[in-house]
Amino acid sequence: MTTAGMSGAGVAVPGPAVTRRALRRQRRTAGRRSAGATVVGVLGELLITLGVLLGLFVFWQLFWTDVVAERAQEQVVQDLGWARTGDAAPDTVVAAPDAEQRDPAPVMDAPPHGTTFATLAVPRWGPDYVQPISEGVTRADVLDVLGIGHYPGTQMPGEIGNFAIAAHRNTYGKPFHRVEELRLGDALVVQTEDAWYVYRVSATQIVLPQDVDVIAPVPGDPTAEPTTAMITMTTCHPLFSSRERFIVHGELDYWMPTDAGIPVELTGGEGS
Repeated sequence: MTTAGMSGAGVAVPGPAVTRRALRRQRRTAGRRSAGATVVGVLGELLITLGVLLGLFVFWQLFWTDVVAERAQEQVVQDLGWARTGDAAPDTVVAAPDAEQRDPAPVMDAPPHGTTFATLAVPRWGPDYVQPISEGVTRADVLDVLGIGHYPGTQMPGEIGNFAIAAHRNTYGKPFHRVEELRLGDALVVQTEDAWYVYRVSATQIVLPQDVDVIAPVPGDPTAEPTTAMITMTTCHPLFSSRERFIVHGELDYWMPTDAGIPVELTGGEGS
């Protein structure tokens, strides 16, 4: 054994070549660890950024769209000029019982797409619930902006057949958010410039999106001839999902001219 490989104490000491190889291995290992740490750090920062962006999107979708849409929809009702805008004022004239008409109701012509032509009040949802109803059910220019949309080709308020409307249950003002609270006999009050139409909830059901016969003139029987003026409300179901549709049907109880006062249902009185 050479003296280059031994120390004076009899312990082996690596030669210069061995030391250099060990140092090179240590550098490579350290380099790999450093690169791995960099990748992990960058990935972590990307995930944090993605999480923040996702949180902002959820906030915008579930909260901020409601704030913006509710303000816009309130303004649409006010801009109509003739619409009741909330709880009855102290000097509001309540229509007398003999103002209620059960003969054939006046029916307006279908307006152009995007035109707001009526409002919906639902006493079950509170005295301040008044939402605009506009022609069409496209999202970008009706449902996401104006609130409630009327299915083109279905009947108009008061008309024999099915006055079918749709609205969001979540986001964009969520006009039909409380739809599951409705009970048989509840009033659904539609106002146009010339008349009030008071419908009563007659049935509710849950269907698949392709079950479009719920908005037929006779719901569930597209070939039948209608004999009753009805209203149908459609919205997504369950909450935060579009897997199904929640459907509310109602039948016209009575109508009356708007200049006769407001329906008693909107004052918290009988029939509300």
